[in-house]
Amino acid sequence: MESSPGNFERPSFEETGEPLAKDSPPLLGYREMFILSSCLGIAVYFLFFRKTKKVDIVLQPLTRSMMAPADSGIINKMKRTGKNVVVFYGSQTGTAEEFAQRLAKDAISHGMKGFAYDPEECDLEDLARLPEVPNSLAIFCMATYGEGDPTDNALEIYQWLQEGSVRLDGVHYSVFGLGNKTYEHYNLMGQYVDKRLAELGAERVFELGLGNDDANIEEDFVTWRESFWPAVCSYFGVEGTGEFISQRQYSLTVHEEGEVDESKVYTGEIARLKSFQRQKPPFDAKNPYLSPVVVSRELHKGGDRSCIHMELDISGSKLRYEAGDHVAIYPTNDSSLVKTLGELLNVNLDTLITLTNVDEDATKKHPFPCPCTYRTALTHYLDISGTPTTAVLRELAEYAADPKERDFLIEMSSSTAAGKKLYSDWVKVSQRSIVHILKDLPSVTPPIDHLCELLQRLQSRFYSISSSSKVCVDKIHITFVVVDYETKAGHHVNGVATGWLRHKQPPSPSSEGDSPAVTVPIYVRKSTFRLPMKPSTPVVMIGPGTGLAPFRGFIQERALAKQQGKPVGDTLLFFGCRNRDVDYIYREELEGYVADEVLTGLFLAFSRDGPNKVYVQHIMRENKEKLWKAIEDGGHIYVCGDAKNMARDVLTMLEEVVKEFAGLSSEQAKQYVNNLSDKGRYCCDVWS
Repeated sequence: MESSPGNFERPSFEETGEPLAKDSPPLLGYREMFILSSCLGIAVYFLFFRKTKKVDIVLQPLTRSMMAPADSGIINKMKRTGKNVVVFYGSQTGTAEEFAQRLAKDAISHGMKGFAYDPEECDLEDLARLPEVPNSLAIFCMATYGEGDPTDNALEIYQWLQEGSVRLDGVHYSVFGLGNKTYEHYNLMGQYVDKRLAELGAERVFELGLGNDDANIEEDFVTWRESFWPAVCSYFGVEGTGEFISQRQYSLTVHEEGEVDESKVYTGEIARLKSFQRQKPPFDAKNPYLSPVVVSRELHKGGDRSCIHMELDISGSKLRYEAGDHVAIYPTNDSSLVKTLGELLNVNLDTLITLTNVDEDATKKHPFPCPCTYRTALTHYLDISGTPTTAVLRELAEYAADPKERDFLIEMSSSTAAGKKLYSDWVKVSQRSIVHILKDLPSVTPPIDHLCELLQRLQSRFYSISSSSKVCVDKIHITFVVVDYETKAGHHVNGVATGWLRHKQPPSPSSEGDSPAVTVPIYVRKSTFRLPMKPSTPVVMIGPGTGLAPFRGFIQERALAKQQGKPVGDTLLFFGCRNRDVDYIYREELEGYVADEVLTGLFLAFSRDGPNKVYVQHIMRENKEKLWKAIEDGGHIYVCGDAKNMARDVLTMLEEVVKEFAGLSSEQAKQYVNNLSDKGRYCCDVWS
């Protein structure tokens, strides 16, 4: 008989085959028998005769009202502070939040008082009590994310509105939506919230505003806001000057040397102090994993552009991903730009500071993790490369020593036609960052703490993962083109993330063990961009350039299934680039998959190799019979890459193929493709 540690058993007679000797002493003496009997008697008493008091334990779910003080609700706050406008925001990249903050500040110059609020932080049932506050108004700045989805912080309010368990009669509201017309579900969240609030009995004060990020969302917002406030004043019978009022949202504390323990100072952590020094799972947006870079190599074979294949080690992190998921990367700003800002504003960047919200009831106490130095804030937390909004320009005008530069900024931030055009031409089209603007307008010298308050947060960048976890168990692969060019205004633009990543080179093999790991802060975001459950289902993949990235993971997975003896359906890839001998990325891999009959169709388009430009939609037409056969056989179609042109052209070509082979009208062909999308057989992972 085998027994494992901790599971030993005394052998019995039958097991050993040896009877106990007749003259063996008794196993238990009289004293042992007495003790054993006493213990047994006590046990019987407690088990059967002793009466015990029955205790009922009731577990109640923890609610927000139990976690927060009784007066912490938004209605109580509005009554206590005399505010009557609350601006909710559903924001993924910070733009909707920034719009909400601007609307809240606007209220004071229009006879009202407002504040911005994250819906994730409040008890949504409070919304029904809004009529308790005289002349109250709820504004919603709602961004649409992905394929018509709510942003992460708006998921709860979206679900709450869907349930519709509370009537909102007497609630006054207005909605501004943020979206991108290159996506199929343009501004779906803004439209849904606007419609649903009305269905629940709320009263619309002003028409729905829709901002298009593919064009000029800043201009869309300014135009809507220009008509919004007069309508609000008229509705509530209040008078406002409409004049610009500069309001500081955060107060500055400068810490003297030695005043704050170094262990309490943030140095770039996203949320939890010292999280980069003491890494603890689970890893997510607020607690990214410092993933070592183990491979970084150039994919282009010449030319003036760079495309990099990078591999990130996730062993031991407990991060999990599937082919088609995205990896988010937190970049840092170019140190030379940070240094330039410090020089332009004549400040010591190593000054330790804390910015604290002047509204003591605000849920957001600081604009970024504090205390930290100006250098840390400008390097890790603030977007110094993006184009500033008109609101930022208007604030900067107050610090212009030159009257001409002041008037220039004021005009550019106005809602007049001339002002909008000037902003579009001088800022948006020319892609001027805050560094460029301060260089071009040398008399403008804002206090650096106010600038830190005005600039938006630096956001993580998402990349389609270009590997399969079934093949690359402990690694995440990404594929990216480095952004590096000159604008028409002569300013150099270097991609914040790609320009930073290109310098992330792993230690050389000879120095491994001696050199510290080169790391990148990451987390994984799940996607619905998935292969069919059955490998036998045909798949069609259409992805020029780095749009190939997720399909590389798909193909790896299909190759593994084939190696395992599983039936694998047709696997067709439509790929395009400029030149066969320059930017045909992963060429050897793809040709190897063709030779192994994993890829049953590889169709290539090279836009610069011949007299005519050939794109993926053209080779779709040339191979329309194979494309239609895959569709008829129940195949899934995937598109990845540019949303503005490529994805639209591919969709149009697909509808033409359906129209021709199914014998349908144009409208019927559109509906056919829509049905494919509804069934999960037509999927897009696109960006603008």
